[in-house]
Amino acid sequence: MFVPSHYRIKDEDWHRRIIDGHPLATLTTNGTTAPLATRLPALVAPGEPESGPLAGTEILGHLNRANPHWKALTDGTYARLMFDGPGGFVTPAVYPGDPSAPTWNFAAVHVCGRLRLIRGREETLEVVRWTAARLEDRFGAGWDQTSSVDYFRRIVHGVGAFRLTIESVEALFKLSQEKPADVQESVIRRYEADPSGAGWPIARLMREAGMGGSAGSPDETVSSCPF
Repeated sequence: MFVPSHYRIKDEDWHRRIIDGHPLATLTTNGTTAPLATRLPALVAPGEPESGPLAGTEILGHLNRANPHWKALTDGTYARLMFDGPGGFVTPAVYPGDPSAPTWNFAAVHVCGRLRLIRGREETLEVVRWTAARLEDRFGAGWDQTSSVDYFRRIVHGVGAFRLTIESVEALFKLSQEKPADVQESVIRRYEADPSGAGWPIARLMREAGMGGSAGSPDETVSSCPF
């Protein structure tokens, strides 16, 4: 992924924030005629550090074994997992004058590394159970999976789980960093005024990264931002 220098945030806890908050990732690997891509849940594995560099960290994911993508995977396959954070359109109407052009603000984190396929049924079941519990805790309503474990056990034969050991990380935070603070503020307020609420997450991310009314570079502000 091409990452211009002014759209980089070096603090890897922010990279983790995108991965943890947006765990529906896209797994991509090389195919025979075209790249293979599958949307699937992917999370930093249990027992891994909760902060700091991501290199060396394991990601857990799973997909349907009937998917041709699963059948194309082998141990050691080099793969990319792409996590999409919040984003939103920027209309030139928020800029003070012409000429200007529309754009899109967004955050994305890509991690690359080697896959290890999980072939054992019990280990696969543990991945499914842990993933379900983690996602329920993060996004759900307190559902208790206890009564569904036997159901999980019946369907787990159709699940292909894997571990990806991260070798490199690419993170792009396009948050109007190249614009003056007053223009950034106009962009943020436009997002915050979105009646659908779709613009609120990217507005919040921009504010927490020091855009708009806050002074200082994104990295200076981000490094001291609590979350």
